[in-house]
Amino acid sequence: MTLADLTATELMARYADASLSPVEVVDAVLARVEEVEPQICALYALDASGARVAAQESERRWREGTAGALDGVPVTVKENIATRGTPVPQGTAATELIPAVEDAPAAARLRAAGAVIFSKTTMPEYGMLSSGVSTFHHLTRNPWDLSRTAGGSSAGAAAAAAAGYGPIHVGTDIGGSIRLPAGWCGLVGLKPTHGRIAVGNPYPGRAIGPLTRTAPDAALALSVMSGYDPRDHTSIPPASDAFEVELAGLRVALLLDAGVGLPVDREVAAAVSATAALLESAGAIVEPIDPIITRDMLDGLDHFWRVRSASDIAALPEERRAKVLPQIREWVATAGELSAFDVFHGHSQMGAMAAAVGQVFTTYDVILSPVAPITAFPAELAYPTDDPARPFEHIAFTVPYNMSQHPAITVNAGWSSAGLPIGVQLAVPHHEDLRALALADYLATHRTEQRGWPMR
Repeated sequence: MTLADLTATELMARYADASLSPVEVVDAVLARVEEVEPQICALYALDASGARVAAQESERRWREGTAGALDGVPVTVKENIATRGTPVPQGTAATELIPAVEDAPAAARLRAAGAVIFSKTTMPEYGMLSSGVSTFHHLTRNPWDLSRTAGGSSAGAAAAAAAGYGPIHVGTDIGGSIRLPAGWCGLVGLKPTHGRIAVGNPYPGRAIGPLTRTAPDAALALSVMSGYDPRDHTSIPPASDAFEVELAGLRVALLLDAGVGLPVDREVAAAVSATAALLESAGAIVEPIDPIITRDMLDGLDHFWRVRSASDIAALPEERRAKVLPQIREWVATAGELSAFDVFHGHSQMGAMAAAVGQVFTTYDVILSPVAPITAFPAELAYPTDDPARPFEHIAFTVPYNMSQHPAITVNAGWSSAGLPIGVQLAVPHHEDLRALALADYLATHRTEQRGWPMR
């Protein structure tokens, strides 16, 4: 293990006792990037010289006793989270590259805490894919197996975390875009209670959260980024719960069948069942439940998002429209066939999903499920189905919690026979973000098998 692999909590302790300098750590991270980045293509707008200057300023603050809550910790931010002076291409060559005039709320809070934002990370076309396929960025690959996807849409964030580009990486999630790549890259990925981290440009289902190697690091990142921001009318105060969970008597709903979408792979089901057994052995009460959502709910959401994306793309000049990924253009091409009634019904399915999830939480404290029904699929595919007409068959376990705004977290539960990480998902009631992180930490430290990180 090198300095680039130290956790954020370890770095803060080492900086505090002066046994380590932010300058040394940033240099180590940049060396890791230089070594690995040509293989995984996780970064956008890398600023090595700016990072070194920021590390020197952090070193001074530690000497003077004025260091912030993440001072000197290397951090990346997904490219659709604005940082001042950097364009936000949204993963597509169709975007006009205009530098952002200010930091988005999450990036601003990270800078205020002293974090060294040394790079942005890649995302697929408009963030509408669970892969790293993009007409703007190079294809992002999974550090565990370069032939496989890192997931998406927080593709670069997950690849960077697994490859050891420092400890904290920030992504966004509208249907599983933090949790899916975290699961496929062996990480902790938190989609917090909606509004906990101000988005700045809110949209139904959209959330910002950390992807890290450990739950304590995710909790630290959450504490820094949380809070109300006047630029986001949906934002709420920081979490008030504690980083702890009582397993005895914990009521766990075990969801092994989403009821819709791709069938669950045998090895994925086994990993989730083993996790359930681990919780049961610690005193939790685990009971299987029926599927939460229906085919009509998932298809309705597809119809609504399809029309919304078609509207955005139709507004582009023709020459830029032609640059959009062909699979996205094919997906939106049928939007005109949907009636106003279809679109309204599709929009209503967000509420229907939310109500269905809420009903489960009247009986249970936690919903345990796969994060995805499959392990990481080939990197070159835009969708695991390779079919633009069926783009959401893998998000049936994740998307309900975007619609219901409940916190949901991914944590590694083991590996497939091919050596690919398998994640499980834990969803909890609103505002219990830290409790979810504590539960993920318990599972990560008590799973049967522990493996080293890839690309060493």
